[in-house]
Amino acid sequence: MPSSELLVFTDLDGTLLNHSDYGFSAAIPTLRRLEEAGIPVIPATSKTRAEMLEWRREVDNRHPLIVENGAAVLVPEGYLTDPPNDVVASGGFLVKAFVPPRAHWQQLLARAASHFPGCWQSFSELGVDGIMALTGLDRFSADLASRREYGEPLAWQGGAAELERFDAWMHDNGANVLVGGRFVHVSGHCDKGRALRWLAALYRRQPGAGTIATIALGDSGNDIAMLRAADHGVVVRSPAHDPLQVSIDSPGGSRILPVTCEIAPAGWVEGVCLALAKVDPGLLPNLPVQD
Repeated sequence: MPSSELLVFTDLDGTLLNHSDYGFSAAIPTLRRLEEAGIPVIPATSKTRAEMLEWRREVDNRHPLIVENGAAVLVPEGYLTDPPNDVVASGGFLVKAFVPPRAHWQQLLARAASHFPGCWQSFSELGVDGIMALTGLDRFSADLASRREYGEPLAWQGGAAELERFDAWMHDNGANVLVGGRFVHVSGHCDKGRALRWLAALYRRQPGAGTIATIALGDSGNDIAMLRAADHGVVVRSPAHDPLQVSIDSPGGSRILPVTCEIAPAGWVEGVCLALAKVDPGLLPNLPVQD
């Protein structure tokens, strides 16, 4: 386990990865500096485990993962001195799942279809070709994105009023609806904030752990719970929608979380710097912004 007393939780699409082409070269030097300092960067994403294993290899990230909007936390086996008990070993990870598997939500969506005709196409309906067309991903990446384990993303085709009614119907039937940067995600009552709290508590209970602070960065509605759960949250500006206005309670009263000037990936670096200025301005001086 890293010896750092700081954890960085980050959304990927639109936060660390550029919204249009998923590039993140401007963030690589900062990712390296954080790793060298022993500060874990923990992705908290709507992406699947399959997608994250590829990304993890690409950036040489060896830390836990939060996948499918907080539906599950994956802790590498052997990573912690005192591992959790309420987990299942799977593919080299200890997996903490907060919701039922994907098939449960697909069955619920089949029931909902008659109430909301023509309002969505699900990932399972779109298939790899449809996912490619909507996201611009290549076939390999789209295949990884299709491998959902805990929920079903929807390409929403109805209006805002229909989405509001759909949200209420799903809630009444035990589901949770999260609106992300591109898709509407149907799963259980999980979110990135709950996953952050569970994982941060796990770090804090390790032998010799000090006072661990958490940073969170996100850009969309499915990041709000995580931004509020962290000790220091930063909103990364999005080119696709107005920036989030996230208010949190603090000893001095309610305050709005800061918003970066730049978009991803430069905005992610800016956000890390904003958060570090609150935690410890001298921790990583002169962070590089470009390769």
